[in-house]
Amino acid sequence: MDVIFQQLINALSLGGIYAMLALGLAIVFSIVRLINFAHGEIMTFGGYGIFLAMSFGLPSVAALTVGLGASVFMAMAMERTAFRVMRGADVVALLITSFAVSEILKVLFQNGISARPVPISFPASWSGTYQIGQATFGVAPTVSIIVTLSALAGLTFILRRTTIGMAMRAAAEDIEMLKLLGIKANRVVAVAFALSGLLAGIAAVIWTAQRGSVDPLMGFFPVLKAFIATVLGGLGSLGGAVLGGFIVGALEVLLQAFLPNHLAPYRDAMVLASVILLLLLRPDGLLPTANANRS
Repeated sequence: MDVIFQQLINALSLGGIYAMLALGLAIVFSIVRLINFAHGEIMTFGGYGIFLAMSFGLPSVAALTVGLGASVFMAMAMERTAFRVMRGADVVALLITSFAVSEILKVLFQNGISARPVPISFPASWSGTYQIGQATFGVAPTVSIIVTLSALAGLTFILRRTTIGMAMRAAAEDIEMLKLLGIKANRVVAVAFALSGLLAGIAAVIWTAQRGSVDPLMGFFPVLKAFIATVLGGLGSLGGAVLGGFIVGALEVLLQAFLPNHLAPYRDAMVLASVILLLLLRPDGLLPTANANRS
C-alpha cells in the first residue's frame, strides 16, 4: 500500500507538470487555433531566467520569480512578433511558424548560452525527503503538487469569475463576434498568451527544482507529452487538457515503477500505444469541446 501511495504522489507530481503545459497549449489553441510547438522554448527560457538570476547572486525565491517573469515575457513577445501577424492564416502556415520559432530559439540557446546542461543550485532542503509510515516522499514532488493544484484553481477562478476570463471564453467560441461587441481581441489574445507563459514558467520552476539543471531541450520532451495529453483530452478543451496531462503522467510513472527492467526502454512507446487505444475509442478526445474540429 505504501508503494502505491508513493507512486500516486509521483504520478500527481509529473502529471501536474504535463497538465499545466497542456492547459497552456489548450488556452492558446482554443482562441487562435494555433498549436504552439514553441511552447517548450517558453519553458526553457524560464529555466534560463532562473539560472541567470542565481548567477547574479539573487536569492532562490527571487530567482524563481525572475523565471516566471521570463516565461511570461517570452510568451507575449512570441505573440506580438511572430503570431499576431499570422492570425487568420491557415493551420499549415501557423504550424510552420511555430516550428520556425521553436528552432530559432533552440539555436539561440545553444550558441548564446550553452549546448550542454548548466547546473542550478537550489537549497539542500528543497531536495529533502520525509517519511509517512514506511513510505518515503520527496519535498519537491509534494510542493509541486500543491503548486500545480493552486495554479489550476487560480486559472479556473480567472476564467470563470473575471471579466478578462469571460472574454477569453467568449473568444474561444467566436472571436469575430467578440470584435463586433467592441472588445479588443488583441488584448484578449495577449492575456491568453501571458497565462500560457505563466503556466509554462511554473512548470519550468518545478522541473528545474526537481532536476537541478537547464539545457536547450529542457522544454521539448515535456511539451511533447503535453501535446499528446492535449490531443487525448480533446483539442481546445481546457478540462480535457488537464485530464489528459494527469493520465499521461500516471501512465508514465506506473510503467516506470512496475515494468520489468528488460521492458523499461519501451516505456514511452507503451504510453503512446495506450493513448492511441484511447483515441480509437474516443476519436475527439476524452472531453471534446462542443465545436470540436478534428482537422
